[in-house]
Formats: sequence, C-alpha cells, structure tokens
Amino acid sequence: MNTHGKNDIKDGIVVNGAIVGNPLVFILSAIARIRAYSADKEIAMLKLGLLVRLEARAGKEQQVVEFLNNGLALANQEPMTATWFALRLGPSTFGVFDAFADEAGRQTHLNGPIAKALMTHAPDLLAAPPSIERVEVLGAKLPSADALQVK
Repeated sequence: MNTHGKNDIKDGIVVNGAIVGNPLVFILSAIARIRAYSADKEIAMLKLGLLVRLEARAGKEQQVVEFLNNGLALANQEPMTATWFALRLGPSTFGVFDAFADEAGRQTHLNGPIAKALMTHAPDLLAAPPSIERVEVLGAKLPSADALQVK
C-alpha cells in the first residue's frame, strides 16, 4: 500500500491530451503556465512528462487550489520544467501536468521544492496519496509567442 512519502509512479502515454487506457480528459482550470518558444523548437524539446492526480479531503478543496496557485510560483523558478499546468478535473479532483526535455529535467522536478511541498502537505490536504505517473509526450501543440495574450 502506498504512503504519502512513497508513491508508485506508473508508466503511461499521453496522446493528444488524453491518457491512453484511461478516459481522463484535461479540463484546464484558471491556473496554467506555458514557457513559449518557437513552435518547432518546443515540440522537439518536450519528450517526457508527469501526470499527477490529487483528490482533496472533504472541505479542503479551496486549500488545494491555493496550494496549486503557490506551486505556479515554484514552477516558474524551475528552468528545466518547460510546461506546468494545474488542473481542476472535478469538484474535489485536481491534477498537475508538466513536461520536460529529458529525464534529468523530470528527476530534478521530482526532487525539487514542488514535490517536497506536495509530500509535506498531502496528509492534511488530500484524501489519498497523490497518483504520480511518468508519461511520454508523443505530440504537442503549444502557442507561439505571438499567439499568447499577456494580461
């Protein structure tokens, strides 16, 4: 049985934003970060990812939203994390998807401040240990710098 400090990381494949073998559809919440590069360069760079599923304890949903909002600031400090999305999949179900150019970037992220904060706060915020899946990015379409609207 998993504990909060030791999570099984499952292999998976992301195809066009959906997980093969799992009907999970990404419903993006209001918090997302994309580091924009030229489209050709970015697509060639993104090969690996992490898909994390979080189930909030009853009454802790807003605290999970706040935790994910704070995670954005940490993700912005990680140069090897090319993309980082915080997701709301349902009333109490949340997720994170991030992508990396290589395994070194993914491992740096897994050993970094976001993962440490998640493991520290998981027992209080989450109904179950986070599900962390290593995924292979088969394709991606990301906006060019011209397509981004800065507010």
